[in-house]
Amino acid sequence: MSHIVLPGGERHELRGGAVVGAGATPATSRIAYAAAHVVADPLAENVPGAPAALDWDATLAFRHHLWRNGLGVAEAMDTAQRGMGLDYPAVRELVRRSAGEARSVGGRIVAGVATDQLDGPASLEKVLDAYREQLADVVEAGAVPVIMCSRQLAAVASTPDEYLTVYSALLSEVDSPVLLHWLGPVFDPALAGYWGSMDLSVATDVVLGLLKDHSSKVDGIKMSLLDADFEILFRRRLPDGVRMYTGDDFNYPDLIAGDEHGYSDALLGVFAAIAPVVGPALAELDKGSADGFHALLDPTVPLARHLFGAPTQYYKTGIVFLSWLSGHQQHFTMVGGLQSGRSVTHLARLLVLADEAGLLPHADLAAARARSFFAVAGVPQ
Repeated sequence: MSHIVLPGGERHELRGGAVVGAGATPATSRIAYAAAHVVADPLAENVPGAPAALDWDATLAFRHHLWRNGLGVAEAMDTAQRGMGLDYPAVRELVRRSAGEARSVGGRIVAGVATDQLDGPASLEKVLDAYREQLADVVEAGAVPVIMCSRQLAAVASTPDEYLTVYSALLSEVDSPVLLHWLGPVFDPALAGYWGSMDLSVATDVVLGLLKDHSSKVDGIKMSLLDADFEILFRRRLPDGVRMYTGDDFNYPDLIAGDEHGYSDALLGVFAAIAPVVGPALAELDKGSADGFHALLDPTVPLARHLFGAPTQYYKTGIVFLSWLSGHQQHFTMVGGLQSGRSVTHLARLLVLADEAGLLPHADLAAARARSFFAVAGVPQ
């Protein structure tokens, strides 16, 4: 039985997906990472403010799902609830375990480096030391570091030079190329004015100057501003050898396909929800078929735009909801109690869009779980 009753009384018949078990090998024309979520232990005290307790088997199994579908894993990024329930001791263990699993299958992995272990007022020196601590942990684990934007740095730095002091020190000390991450305030309001200016053109010059001065230490930059035109213009100004990794979960097909001047690789949270489609789509680009790529990936955009709708930082709730409906985990519980981050009506629309995109592989399972969720929420089934 694959029907459900949606809020408002509309009956919807789930069709299920045709891409279950598709699998893929890594693309050759693009590098693609999926920023993976974490699976909470549903019987632990995963309430707001409590230390995160994870279901390690389910969390790591989901990473294998991404590798089987030809994607790299971007570990311990904002999708994994950095700064929204996942504390640093859990982050350190997550990176260590995931990097070990990556080695076991030859999977590609990068991991976030931030300063979220800091507690209380900070200083530039404390922020730099916090970055250094996490950078060492990621390198020791065997993952490629992604130097993420820091709320603590945004709170204490007011000029571009203060940002450059921290980032230049880090890049001067690393032994092999890392990724940088520009996460905009649409994802985290605490990062408004990052790089020392509210003027985007000023911030652009700061970042490009940093990349030029340290291009040998930077593999690429992940840009998550949800502004495709800005990303394209920025991409065209990158130093030779520095990649653009799009983090634009609204406009990813066009940015990845590229234009006559270049293209973006990808590091996207939405890829965690649409992994079975991404591998075949990138295979079309490998064959030189932009039309085939768009035919597969474009139908996922309405889902992505709803998933990442305002307030965008709560997209993680939708990611976990879809993971549950798809059978990757046995419950809809999140660390920090973040399952309350989206409304019932938002999740109902997300369910329909995922079904229309063919992304719910088992219609009966998804329907049974959705019916139980909506019934508890007060929608008679």
